[in-house]
Amino acid sequence: MEIILKEDVVNLGYKNDIVTVKAGYGRNHLIPTGKAVIASPSAKKMLAEDLKQRAHKIEKIKNDAEALAAKLENVSLTIGAKVSSTGTIFGSVSNIQIADQLTKLGFDIDRKTIVVKDAVKEIGSYKAIIRLHKEISVEIPFEVIAE
Repeated sequence: MEIILKEDVVNLGYKNDIVTVKAGYGRNHLIPTGKAVIASPSAKKMLAEDLKQRAHKIEKIKNDAEALAAKLENVSLTIGAKVSSTGTIFGSVSNIQIADQLTKLGFDIDRKTIVVKDAVKEIGSYKAIIRLHKEISVEIPFEVIAE
């Protein structure tokens, strides 16, 4: 089943993408929650016209994301966590703590755009990927230290 996404859906696509999904996922989840519409020929024509009219806005958003990526290139974070005597963290460090640290540095980054590949459960150095735009992502190094 072909659908047009109305918003970004993690691991599926970005807003205004035409994607193919299983019929049950599309009919039972994406369409009722308002995240997608069926990609009929008329909907595809409306999407093409809408994208043509919004091309300059999309270009501005992309340029803003590139500028933010340039600022984030030199950022390195240090996150404090409560640690046991063996060096393991009580709990784990997630994208929420990374987003909080970035907010303290003056960057307004949504936590949903931050991806941490492995579970951070020990002291050490790690990397997080921030997806600013569908074509632009930045890798941020961060270090977890004992509080």
